Amino acid sequence: MDAGTHTRRPVRVLGIGGSTRPGSSSERALHAVLAAAERHGATVSSVSGAELVLPMYDPTGGTLPAAAKRLLDALADADGVVIAGPAYHGGTSGLLKNALDYVEELRGDARPYLSDRAVGCLAVAQGWQSGVSTLGALRTIVHALRGWPTPLGVVLNTTESGFTADGSCTDPRVQEQIELMAGQVVEFARTRPSRP
Repeated sequence: MDAGTHTRRPVRVLGIGGSTRPGSSSERALHAVLAAAERHGATVSSVSGAELVLPMYDPTGGTLPAAAKRLLDALADADGVVIAGPAYHGGTSGLLKNALDYVEELRGDARPYLSDRAVGCLAVAQGWQSGVSTLGALRTIVHALRGWPTPLGVVLNTTESGFTADGSCTDPRVQEQIELMAGQVVEFARTRPSRP
């Protein structure tokens, strides 16, 4: 097949986040970003909520839990990533941080860690101070994992915003930010070399 007839596969965006509470604000926020990524033409999937309940990451090795293997396989296959984290005392939850610690297992991958992936970060908090510090922590984690945080990160303050029945944010300004961040993840992924 020559370059003129080659068709790129759809951009794959993986969402990671939420909390153990089904339907949590952070899980709903994650799905709002993934819905926006779909509107930008991406194929989306997620690992969220109870799927992130993993044993504490042990860097000394051993057999990976099946749930961790599913997460890592999905990450290795993703062109872009969205991380939505609840703010717990000024930082991200232990649940999410532990799941992200498992990314160490991708150190020997063809694209180690989160290399060559745009990562949209979204923090959900009851207040601005905790939300902003959590967003900063998420972006720092992504940098440490060699990912490319999108220029725009989003903070959702649940004292001012929520979600409608169709999954959109009740604050049009935040919904606009969600759309913009999702677009940045998808567009960056489209600029990277095509993967099989």
